[in-house]
Amino acid sequence: MLKTKIMLLSALVSCALISGCKEDKSAHVSIEFMHSSVEQERQAVISKLIARFEKENPEISVKQVPVEEDAYNTKVITLARSGSLPEVIETSHDYAKVMDKEALIDRDAVTRVIHSVGETAFYDGVLRIVRTEDGRSWTGVPVSAWIGGIWYRKDVLAKANLEEPKNWQQLLTVAQKLNDPGNKKYGIALPTAESVLTEQSFSQFALSNQANVFDAQGKITLNTAEMTQALEYYRSLAENTMPGSNDIMEVKDAFMNGTAPMAIYSTYILPAVIKEGNPQNVGFVVPTEKNAAVYGMLTSLTITAGQKSEETEAAEKFVTFMEQADNIADWVMMSPGAALPVNKAVVETATWKDNAVIKALGTLPDQLIAELPHIQVFGAVGDKNFTRMGDVTGSGVVSTMVHNVTVGKADLSATIKTSQKKLDDLIAQH
Repeated sequence: MLKTKIMLLSALVSCALISGCKEDKSAHVSIEFMHSSVEQERQAVISKLIARFEKENPEISVKQVPVEEDAYNTKVITLARSGSLPEVIETSHDYAKVMDKEALIDRDAVTRVIHSVGETAFYDGVLRIVRTEDGRSWTGVPVSAWIGGIWYRKDVLAKANLEEPKNWQQLLTVAQKLNDPGNKKYGIALPTAESVLTEQSFSQFALSNQANVFDAQGKITLNTAEMTQALEYYRSLAENTMPGSNDIMEVKDAFMNGTAPMAIYSTYILPAVIKEGNPQNVGFVVPTEKNAAVYGMLTSLTITAGQKSEETEAAEKFVTFMEQADNIADWVMMSPGAALPVNKAVVETATWKDNAVIKALGTLPDQLIAELPHIQVFGAVGDKNFTRMGDVTGSGVVSTMVHNVTVGKADLSATIKTSQKKLDDLIAQH
């Protein structure tokens, strides 16, 4: 009898020492969540979300890995090389393409989460922007977005008896009538520097004219009649902006200090507008040519490849949890007004409805959200998102092309032909 008890005890001890015991179903799993919210107040919000998640899922621990935005992409590469990528990573739709190209994303895990949340939970057009190149999966689960367009001072336009510009010609006319360079006043603050903002801003006009960097077969289509028309228009518009190369700071400052009553900028100008004290005086419009096209940047949570099955499962649970109404609302409202919800459930929460900033903006948030289905980006053609668009943006060819014909006064036809060749050569190398 004693011998039997000793053998039973020995078996139990052995079971406790080895991980393969079937009884050990409550094994604890730790995962990491890398994000760019380095500010203390934002980390506090994320800490509360994690605490909420861990309370519901006591078998899972989530560790925050906040990384400065400037160092973000380098950090991902470094961690990937060392085999220590966090299980969940916040990423823009642009950088997600790069990660997907390098096979760093667990497409199956992302797909399972989106199916669990439901494709209809997102606003129309949102999931299209995070489609993989083959159109079969997604590069991440969208959590928020920002969009760009024309911001304008209602009182300045009204004083000049000018209406909100709805198309290209109206926008150009308004910019020309408000342009007064002799008094250092300009019709519009327009990005012209060799920068990502210039490419993004120009892309709205190009895509509105049905011009894209790629066609459906993945060939570069820069040297086309449609792209040439868009570039000619952008050059004409730039004749009504501040001299020199204008980038993020120059454009924002010109709009906020009254140098220009119109500006091409993202929704991230709204915190400054609210601080100014009269947000109702600022309007937003996306001038349309052949079709509606608004530039938008989506932020997603993606799940990385190469993790243990239990870590991937925990990551899926965490991202699914983040998409629940109150949780995703807390995430979006870390930047009220600037970050737009992509999940329909957010606007139904008290967190959204009772927010002072959202109330102060009046009907503007609804107007901005209504633009989400019109998001178009270079490199997205139908259900295809060409991963090589990351190489195109990284090369700076498009923004340099725009800079050269606006600030540099270069010949438009020759510049667009040279740019086409540069991108053809670039894509041939990849």
